[in-house]
Formats: sequence, structure tokens, C-alpha cells
Amino acid sequence: MRILLIEDDKNLCDTLAFQLKQEHHEITVCHDGRDGLDLFLQDAYDLILLDRMLPTMNGLLVLKRARAAGIRTPVIVITALGELYDRIEGLDSGADDYMVKPFAYEELSARIRSLGRRSGKWEAHEALSYGDISYDVDIRQLNGPKGSLMLSGREGRLAEVFLREPETLLRRMVILSRVWGADADVEEGNLDTYVHFLRKRFATVGSTLSLTTIRGAGYRLEDTHVS
Repeated sequence: MRILLIEDDKNLCDTLAFQLKQEHHEITVCHDGRDGLDLFLQDAYDLILLDRMLPTMNGLLVLKRARAAGIRTPVIVITALGELYDRIEGLDSGADDYMVKPFAYEELSARIRSLGRRSGKWEAHEALSYGDISYDVDIRQLNGPKGSLMLSGREGRLAEVFLREPETLLRRMVILSRVWGADADVEEGNLDTYVHFLRKRFATVGSTLSLTTIRGAGYRLEDTHVS
């Protein structure tokens, strides 16, 4: 799971990031409210862990602005403010869950798993399918009408991004963030190269799916043979 951790306590960040990575999550850390909002708005994460008390912008304001922009990514607010009205305010601002510091990591992990089950999107060992292909995320195997092949790590991540949201325009910035990471120093031309590779992989397994270029915006995975 791709998790954005917005928390100004650097010691807590280091601890949580280490523990989450042990559970094979991909972690991006941010210590500032405004920077956190910029990352939030990229819509490149599966889950946000959000502190309330942040420099430059309050965590609940970050949350409200992201929700107002249409970002529906699940959010767990983590804070020292634990009174009933604090919890109500957090949930009313758009949080999916609310945890009061200090908390046991095991409880946070359980709540993350609960949100994952509720969404049905984050199971670790799953097969994704659309049109005439399927993709085994665990072993990076692409299956189509004319056979199967193994994808490289980057190809597999790109295939996963498209197969999770078929028929949706995925903007270039979003794809780059999800495949290479929000902080990666990567040229946009790399995305075009890997889209070219993935198109060839689809053709090799006999798929008729199309990775359509939306000029000036991004790409969309389409089944052009739907009657």
C-alpha cells in the first residue's frame, strides 16, 4: 500500500515509517501542512496518516481542502487531541478514522488493514483483470489470449496502476508518482518509454486493449472491442 505520512514529529515519523515498511508498505513522509496538501492533491496514495497540529497549515484544514478538491483517499487522523468534540470535528472534516497519541502500533496496523478490507482494493496477493487480460500482482505475470509473460518491476507497477482504474484518464503526474514515487527525480520521457513497453507486452499476449494517449493530459486504458 502507498501511504503518505504527514506528521511534524520526526522521531515518530521515523518509527512509524520503519514499522510500516516492515509490513511492505511504501511510505512518503512530510513534516509540513502545505507541502502535505500538495502531496495529498496528487491523488497518488492509498492511505493518508495525518497529524492535526502541523506547521504552516492545520491538519484538519489540509483534510477539508483535499476533500473539497474531490480527493477521496482514506485518512486516519493521528493526534494528541482526544476529547469527544475533537474526535467529532476530525470525523466531520472528512477523516475515516481517528487515533489518539500515544497509541500502540499494532492497533494502527489493524486499522489500516480494516480500511483496506473495506475498500476491497489493497489485498497484497491479488489478480487484476480487465477486458481480455489479467495480471497477477504477486508474481508480476501478465495473461492474455495468446499466452503469458513476466513483467519487469516497473512494467508491472505501471500495469497495476492502469488495471486498477481502467477507462479513467490518469494524468501524467499521478502515474509518475504512483510508479516512480512522489519524490523521485525522473524525466517525463521515461513514462512514455514504459507505456511503449507495456503496449508491446499487451500485444505479445494477444490483448486488444489500448493504452490511449490523451494529448496534453495523460493516458487511459480502454477496451476498444467492447460492443
